[in-house]
Amino acid sequence: MRSLSIVIPAYNEETRLPATLEAVNTYVRGQEFSFVEVIVVDDGSRDSTSSVADRCTGVRLLKNPGNRGKGYTVRHGILEAKGEWILYTDADLSAPIGELHKLQAAAERERADVAIGSRAIDRSLVGVHQSAFRELSGRAFNVIMRMVTGLPFRDTQCGFKLFRATAAREIFSRQTLDGFSFDVEDLVIAKTLGIPAIEVPVVWNNVEGTKVGMWSGVQSFIDLVGIRWRAITGRYR
Repeated sequence: MRSLSIVIPAYNEETRLPATLEAVNTYVRGQEFSFVEVIVVDDGSRDSTSSVADRCTGVRLLKNPGNRGKGYTVRHGILEAKGEWILYTDADLSAPIGELHKLQAAAERERADVAIGSRAIDRSLVGVHQSAFRELSGRAFNVIMRMVTGLPFRDTQCGFKLFRATAAREIFSRQTLDGFSFDVEDLVIAKTLGIPAIEVPVVWNNVEGTKVGMWSGVQSFIDLVGIRWRAITGRYR
């Protein structure tokens, strides 16, 4: 991996963002990249998220036209990224930035263009768990997701994913969802286009402050039907 873009979607993250950016910048300084960029995409935050990112050396700030959703935010950052590989990671760094080497190594070993971090393959790597309700809801969503879409993955919703840039542009340019179901849609698009994707176990620790509300969770289940329909009707081709 010679060049890398790291995309961080952010909505009202003024509190967590400074430590996250410090950790990310410390990590990339210790690597041998010919080119590296850190992109923070502000999704219409009502706090000082943009100011925090703008003050940080080496960070490229993008702004959405208002609060558009996580799917829109990640797509915005990835389609603007310049690296040969693109990592998107949540602003809370639930998966430590150092876990990138696992995705990188697995992608190279398996000749995959997409490597997704997973909390489900090896649950012993989960240090701090979500509430029992959220964990059970997540497992239920995954079972239904696999039944509806035919994807083999056990955890599509971990916010730690690595894409080869050429594949990312093919995938994200076809993405239609702006909400939290975009991860599933992108993986269905990859499958439709024959882009190889793999699932890699990563260290993960829950950080309180989720932006996923009850309605967002319900909407994610509804979105699965739309994803399946678009796949069947050839929309993603």
